[in-house]
Amino acid sequence: MKFEGVNHVALITADLEASMKFYIDILGFQQFDRIDRPERESSIIYLDAGNCIIELFSFPDPPKRPSYPEAAGLRHLALSTSNFDQVIAELNAQGVESEPVRIDQRTGKKMTFVFDPDQLPIEISEI
Repeated sequence: MKFEGVNHVALITADLEASMKFYIDILGFQQFDRIDRPERESSIIYLDAGNCIIELFSFPDPPKRPSYPEAAGLRHLALSTSNFDQVIAELNAQGVESEPVRIDQRTGKKMTFVFDPDQLPIEISEI
């Protein structure tokens, strides 16, 4: 069995507008489609994240994300950049707080975490 890559990652948002502002206006992903599903009180926003599609789902009153202790399932979304210091500075300037920068044990490169409006950890990794 062989796969050609990851097609998409789907995220359920508590506040679709806040998540769109974060992923589009702050992270710079491009929206390329939207499907509204009034029968489910739901919408899906499709974002081009470069080598993967991110789907932002809205549903009325979704349960909050389990945090600590961490639950089984998706741990975090990871984004790569060759301009690590600049990206972190730009995120911080836009009010996105980051954890202290540390060195990834596997790659030896810089990495840190920021959080989306639903507190999903997003790893920013230097390449």
